Amino acid sequence: MKKFLSLFLAIIMIFGVTGCSKESDVKENVSTVAQESMEESENNNESHYPVTIKTYNYSAEPVEITFEKSPERVLAVYQNSIETLLALGLEDRIVATAGLDHEVKDEYKEAFEKVKYYENRPTKEEVLAMEPDFILSWYSLFGEKNLGDVDFWHERGINTYMAQNSGVVQPNSLENEYEDILNMGKIFDVEDKANEIVNNMKDEIEKAKNFAKDKDPVKTVILEIGGDNVFRIYGEDSIGGNVATQVGADLVARQNGNIGGEDLVKLNPDVIFTVYYGDEIDRDTALKAITENPALSSIAAIKNERVHPIMLSEVYASGIRTLDGIITISKGLYPDLYEE
Repeated sequence: MKKFLSLFLAIIMIFGVTGCSKESDVKENVSTVAQESMEESENNNESHYPVTIKTYNYSAEPVEITFEKSPERVLAVYQNSIETLLALGLEDRIVATAGLDHEVKDEYKEAFEKVKYYENRPTKEEVLAMEPDFILSWYSLFGEKNLGDVDFWHERGINTYMAQNSGVVQPNSLENEYEDILNMGKIFDVEDKANEIVNNMKDEIEKAKNFAKDKDPVKTVILEIGGDNVFRIYGEDSIGGNVATQVGADLVARQNGNIGGEDLVKLNPDVIFTVYYGDEIDRDTALKAITENPALSSIAAIKNERVHPIMLSEVYASGIRTLDGIITISKGLYPDLYEE
């Protein structure tokens, strides 16, 4: 828009200073300005590339990849990969998707309808037939039983990128999520959009931090239900745990891993976030397994009705849903923060 405005002003100036000139001279000057503006635009676009980005191989070793231009045929697997590209307005670059744990966010459904979705993850042979120039996914996709390590793809001129919080970088952190989104902005030359998304997340964190100042830390647990009264803990090294601690929670189950019901009772958290995803553990199942479990009924969070369901995609490899996770956790800890 700024380029068009500059061109328009330049044309006005030309007419102003050449009022007595011949019409042919004016046209020639206008044509020259327009040509120079077009060349400047093309040069600015070309100057963005090449772009070199750090990612990883299946041994969790850093790998640098270089993009000579914006990818045009992308395979995006898993929630954060798909939604990040949609949030950046890149649906026309996606040749295939797979691996959703939840429906895509409402604001991206129309764009997602234009994209091919595989109910099952595509095989290596299927991916080769797609002729992608970029694969965006989780660490696990590049295991031997799936698509194979990244060098197989790099040797064929196909770049890859692993979400850092998908198992390749420890500990998981908000900074990793920010960096992944900003890297997509660099790769596709849409840095303004990527920065806006990340800045909104940072603003929400600061909002919750400021609200929590001078308040006592809230004893909190983030967990996923399992069988036989066993719970998987999302500790300080998880993205959910990192968000919770940043906004002032006292994460009483600090380590990733499993604990039993008796240990959970002893921890006696004031707030519990229970993780749900897909058909395996839906929202109601995740909630009722805590609130209707007689063995847990003495826990403060249950007695005071402070048990909150939270999406897997808000606490693990969260992508653009990092903002949703920040809001869900902050609202669960500080209900007054979001009162109208």
